[in-house]
Amino acid sequence: MNKEEMTDRIIAAKKARGLTWEAIAAEVGKGQTWVTSACLGMNSMPEDIARRLCDFLELDDEVCITLQEYPHKSWKKTVPQDPVIYRLYEALGVYGDTIKETIHEKFGDGIMSAIDFSMDIRKQEDPNGDRVVITLNGKFLPYRSW
Repeated sequence: MNKEEMTDRIIAAKKARGLTWEAIAAEVGKGQTWVTSACLGMNSMPEDIARRLCDFLELDDEVCITLQEYPHKSWKKTVPQDPVIYRLYEALGVYGDTIKETIHEKFGDGIMSAIDFSMDIRKQEDPNGDRVVITLNGKFLPYRSW
């Protein structure tokens, strides 16, 4: 089984039970964003978490084993067509250099880790239209000289 087949089975089980990613994450005791990402094939799960998830969704050992495999983190390099993903792509295109400059000004020459990293997505109610609040939290990694 590959990660794509695993994801298809997880999503089918999620839909069949009328569950949300939030409910699945709560059941396994981990953050919603991380659990969703692992279920979509972009992270691996430790065995105990994978087993809890598969028991909860009534999925077999093949899915459990595949959840534990290290992913090949790649994506299409073309401009995304899905409106949600496109807008994030657009925001990074417009504000990417600003983010980079701000990080360098505040921290020095380096990057934000996407390994020592967390992300939170929440809804902020607003009478003028609800807001999407995305928090990216990554460790600063300075470049070294040698």
